[in-house]
Amino acid sequence: MVARSGFDLRSQSSMSSHPMKPLLGQTNDIEELGIPPALVQDLFYRLLLQEREVSVARFADVLKVSARLADVLLAKMKLDNLVEVARTGGLNSLSYIYRLTEAGEAKAKDAAERSQYIGPVPVNTDIYGESVNIQSQTVGKITPDRVKKAMEHLILPPNFDRRVGAALNAGSSLFLYGPPGNGKTTIAEICADLLAGTEPIFIPYAITTGGHVIRVFDALKHEEVEPDEEWLAQFGRRDMRWAIIKRPAIMVGGELEMANLELRYEPVGKIYEAPLQMKANGGMFLIDDFGRQQISPTELLNRWIVPLETRIDFVSLRSGQAIEFPFKQLLIFSTNLDPSELADDAFLRRIQIKVEVKGPDEKMFYELFKIFCKIYKVEFDKEGFIHLLKNWFRNSSSRQMQGAQPRDILKTILAICKYTGEEPNMGPAMIDEACECFFVDMDREKTWVAKTNS
Repeated sequence: MVARSGFDLRSQSSMSSHPMKPLLGQTNDIEELGIPPALVQDLFYRLLLQEREVSVARFADVLKVSARLADVLLAKMKLDNLVEVARTGGLNSLSYIYRLTEAGEAKAKDAAERSQYIGPVPVNTDIYGESVNIQSQTVGKITPDRVKKAMEHLILPPNFDRRVGAALNAGSSLFLYGPPGNGKTTIAEICADLLAGTEPIFIPYAITTGGHVIRVFDALKHEEVEPDEEWLAQFGRRDMRWAIIKRPAIMVGGELEMANLELRYEPVGKIYEAPLQMKANGGMFLIDDFGRQQISPTELLNRWIVPLETRIDFVSLRSGQAIEFPFKQLLIFSTNLDPSELADDAFLRRIQIKVEVKGPDEKMFYELFKIFCKIYKVEFDKEGFIHLLKNWFRNSSSRQMQGAQPRDILKTILAICKYTGEEPNMGPAMIDEACECFFVDMDREKTWVAKTNS
């Protein structure tokens, strides 16, 4: 049995009790939500202030609480003369439509002054932390067969999968380094796909501490899924304040700033946005092109040297109050710079697995060309390939073979032939023309280039 998110449910459906079940039970009692009742009531006020007339079903839908809880709270607010029934839509109070009274409107304006947040009722930060710790241990083993299959389209050294697979199952940290163009980012993306193919996770739409709301769910970075009903049945009547998502894969490159790793306060809405590492919890966080960020490697490493050791991170509210939360994701650093110039021994020691992604040798380069020739429907020409090796690599003191070059050179050939109307080919003359377009080498002597290019 496979859910729509792509993971196998057969082992899960037989479980007597999922470890997340105690955290996910729905309640009809506001006191059992685990947060101050006043914070919940403020959300009711703000929704009424914005929409003027709101049904019980609408409260349940927007705030992600049970209709019965909404009905009970609204009945209490009605007794306190804060809301009134605008219309009745049926035979019982669950069909009522409410609006604010004059006294209620004053309360609602006060609530809007405190925050503009309207959305799912937040979850307590301690419960959130417990959920991350539980779900970081429920990934399930990613088997060698799965890793090998995911990487079968890549030409890699023997046993390369053993190191990547070990990092995936450890779920801690991985350092990918080596020359550019050899698949480091592709390998990281494969890791993300492998994690996403396991059991999904629950994350709260928002969390709260000290009356402040922190938005955790991000529609741009989290992909909601609809698992099989059999899998969902083990949780019973579920608290809808939790989204069900694929294990996240947060990827950043040169645009990363230190501010992305701290709580971001929105002064208009008076709400906090969770940092990237919090959004990545339970999944993967890739720092691509490490060393080329807008913050220095030293700053980034100093920020994370303690979380890597303790698996706990701290962020601060504007008031200075520190919030502790788990640092539980597969953290991947990918760089084509010299690791010894980016990080000291103390930091590298805290990264569990280091993998060098080397450029291909001539045999691997040959295999890559044959694979991409099939993909792009260009007949492989052994003479042209030997010409490429001899004249564009062996005769160069600086140029190194890269795993991406066969694809890129063939794409250049296709672009040239599309323009000229020629049949795509790998003849020596076409190889030279494509390489002249592709490589940048201002100082190289070109006396050996085929006469057909002169």
